[in-house]
Amino acid sequence: MEKIKFMETVLRDAHQSLMATRMRYSDFEEILPEIDKAGYYSVECWGGATFDSCIRFLNEDPWQRIRDIKKNFKNTKTQMLLRGQNLLGYRNYPDDVVEKFIELSIKNGVDIIRIFDALNDLRNLETSIRATKKFGAEAQATICYTVSNVHTIEYYVELCKQIEKMGADSIAIKDMSGILTPYVAYDLISQIKKNVDIPLQLHVHETTGIGSLTYLKGIEAGVDVIDTAISPFSGGTSQPSTEALHMLVRDAGYESSLDVKVLEKIANHFVKVKEKYIADGTLPVKMLSTDPKGLIYQVPGGMLSNLYSQLTQLKQVEKYEQVLAEVPRVRADLGFPPLVTPMSQMVGTQAAFNVIIGQRYKMVPTEIKDYLRGLYGRSPVEIDDEFRKSIIGDKEIITGRPADYLENGLEKARDEIGYLAKCDEDVLTYALFPEVGKKFLENKYENKIVSCIS
Repeated sequence: MEKIKFMETVLRDAHQSLMATRMRYSDFEEILPEIDKAGYYSVECWGGATFDSCIRFLNEDPWQRIRDIKKNFKNTKTQMLLRGQNLLGYRNYPDDVVEKFIELSIKNGVDIIRIFDALNDLRNLETSIRATKKFGAEAQATICYTVSNVHTIEYYVELCKQIEKMGADSIAIKDMSGILTPYVAYDLISQIKKNVDIPLQLHVHETTGIGSLTYLKGIEAGVDVIDTAISPFSGGTSQPSTEALHMLVRDAGYESSLDVKVLEKIANHFVKVKEKYIADGTLPVKMLSTDPKGLIYQVPGGMLSNLYSQLTQLKQVEKYEQVLAEVPRVRADLGFPPLVTPMSQMVGTQAAFNVIIGQRYKMVPTEIKDYLRGLYGRSPVEIDDEFRKSIIGDKEIITGRPADYLENGLEKARDEIGYLAKCDEDVLTYALFPEVGKKFLENKYENKIVSCIS
């Protein structure tokens, strides 16, 4: 009987999706030994927005956080999400910074690094994959799923074949918007499995209400690992429920790696955490709902709620539907990028500007201009030259790998932060988030939050 493996997301993506990554280490410290006993293949517990949130909002050292988690895991692999050349930020970092960050992530306790690029530009994964393997962790390269005339099953299969050639240990299909429908998932995964030999993991969100169905068809097609969230932090913009998928997997004739009695203990713990954050307003109840509009507009749930919130603050909420309708048009103009960080923020902002101002592209953020110059990577579809020139004029277009145009940054960061950095981890904290990182380090040593290990 085939065994389906599970990755638990409650320590990273689940609370990032539902409550803007505000869960503290103290919220889950006591339940970590039980999580380790549950039978998970891995637990996603670092990366994504957790690093930024720790130093910006929680006053916790993210490096200490991963060390403490790792201490409690004797049977379970730790996993993180990395934005390729963007690392955990919103811009490209030089190769020396990328390599050092990955080295220290592994040294501090990360076993698997899931690496993605918002444009599926595989050039932006090269350094991260190479460094991950060099320092002894599993390199899981990722395809970001989106829908357009270009993003066909053949397109994704070809990406996966290239990823395998790059030396990745496994592949993740990342459906950040909940728009991978069940039967498309079956066809996509079936074709990938025919063409690629390394393990395949599926990541979906319940945003549009079909996540569990997509997992079931993905399992039937041969996916090896699925990403789920323990029930109190599942559903809505998070992942489908771990317990429900465990039972569904067994009902479908497969073996599950999980122990349902341990899952119950974990769920009981996180019920209290959830109730606390609902009570203080950190977890908006509306985030627990599904919204099929994502299937119409191909927009991630988090992006939907952010757009609505921003338009409410601007007293322009009556233009919400117009902005949603503008999003696909902007995306088409920009060469159909997947709507994942940072492209989702960039496309949403531009769509809002176009509608509110009443004239398309009269106001264009710097990030969009940089994207049109090629500084983020290669767009999935070639961008119309006339459109590009109307935004950036005759500025030079970068066609090579964006990081090749960056100077080394590690020693520069070390010189700038000076005595405030007591170890290499501190230098990386500053290099990734200079302004916020500097403030955090000042407070860290003034209040002796934690010590370094380097």
